[in-house]
Amino acid sequence: MDAKLIQDYEREAGVPFTDSLTGLFTHGFFQTALEWEVERFKRHGESFTLALVDIDSFAGYNRSHGHAQGDQALKQMVELITKSTRQVDLAARYSGDVFAIILIKSEANMAKVAAERIRDAVVRTFDNTLTVSVGLASFPGDASNKISLIEKAQEALLQAKIRGKNKVHFFEKESQQCDDTKSTILVVDDEPRNVKLLEALLRPLHYEVLKAFDGEEALSIVHKTSVDLVLLDIMMPRMDGYEVCRCLKGSETTRLIPVIMVTALNDIEAKVKGIESGADDFLPKPVNTIELQARTKSLITTKKLNDKLMSVEDVLFSLANAVEAKDSYTQGHTQRVADMAVLLGKKMNLAEDEVAALRVGGILHDIGKIGVPRDLLNKPDPLTAEEWDIMKQHPDIGHKICLPLKRTLGLALDMIQHHHEKLDGSGYPEGLQGDEISTVARIMAVVDIYDALVTDRPYRKGMTKEKTLSILMQEADEGKLDKSIIEQLP
Repeated sequence: MDAKLIQDYEREAGVPFTDSLTGLFTHGFFQTALEWEVERFKRHGESFTLALVDIDSFAGYNRSHGHAQGDQALKQMVELITKSTRQVDLAARYSGDVFAIILIKSEANMAKVAAERIRDAVVRTFDNTLTVSVGLASFPGDASNKISLIEKAQEALLQAKIRGKNKVHFFEKESQQCDDTKSTILVVDDEPRNVKLLEALLRPLHYEVLKAFDGEEALSIVHKTSVDLVLLDIMMPRMDGYEVCRCLKGSETTRLIPVIMVTALNDIEAKVKGIESGADDFLPKPVNTIELQARTKSLITTKKLNDKLMSVEDVLFSLANAVEAKDSYTQGHTQRVADMAVLLGKKMNLAEDEVAALRVGGILHDIGKIGVPRDLLNKPDPLTAEEWDIMKQHPDIGHKICLPLKRTLGLALDMIQHHHEKLDGSGYPEGLQGDEISTVARIMAVVDIYDALVTDRPYRKGMTKEKTLSILMQEADEGKLDKSIIEQLP
């Protein structure tokens, strides 16, 4: 390392440039050195690689062996890193149990060799009681500046952790070129032997297997990477399988991930509790290989189908946003309608599936306006009778667009077609009356009109809340809208 850089840092920062415990450079000096290397590349074109080395499960090692032995392990790590790298390379203590190494003039292949050398040395020295995960990123191949390079190395380190720890992961080679079609299974068990057994049984199916050894680690993984199935042990310390399952099924982002509970508990009460937690299936211990593989294949197939349906739903939502963009006066209308419909549905104690349908129906209710000319949507004057006939076609057009997703959209499809129906039969497109109109469609009719009245339109300014409620109540008195819904408006 350049002596002048060290002198300049010590003079300007006024703090030590080496860590008191490990003797490596400090985090602050590492940041300065990394910036210096970036500038050197600009001058001389000398590329380099950043390695982040993290000791796996070091907190647990400290708990079981004591902090004094933990400090000794850190010093041993430093010796191994120093022996495995060159004198020109710079090693620093990045954080508590994470080290940063700037591998000077090192391309991807050379850097990976050095990282594997460190990892192998740690395995041999500590006899697998301690291992390290390494994330690598190169400059300028993977990043254009210092901050981006650190982020890429951190992302690569995260992938190394997720994929089972004790691994070297290179951002460019693996993070960007991974096989998105390969299914991923997360195995969760506090007993490492059980995890290895399940991994071996699943290997012939060519799935990618991620591993977690407690509930908190499992939840962390599913929120950081895509998982197609969770094989979950029930009896675990701190957070048992039931709680993990409830967390997965209670989150909008993870609720569709299938969960198979793998347990030695074989009584009815345990299974009932698992079902209440949201588990999709059960496997008894010891696991039967054929049964495990069959159930895994079945649930992953279901997950893939659900993903495709969700993708189609996302396309519809994007289409709804595009339709809304045609009308400069209705920006945000669909989201406001969806939010208010959900609020009313909850106040009226509707079932969960009805509330969920109100959210989707609110976003998609005007999707049929894709068939209405833009100049008609933005006309500054009231529509003529002929123009109204064109406008009134949008519920049927929307219904036809969304009909292929009938099983997925459910009640939301009804709202798309019937949100302009009136209780007295004066609405459109079918002229439904009274109980022929579902509760969710009645809610959608009210909130759609409410938002339209309080919002500025091409031909008038938005009305006050009081004036809007007065008009809605008048409509209810005339038998057109449901008064019980209007009374729930905030």
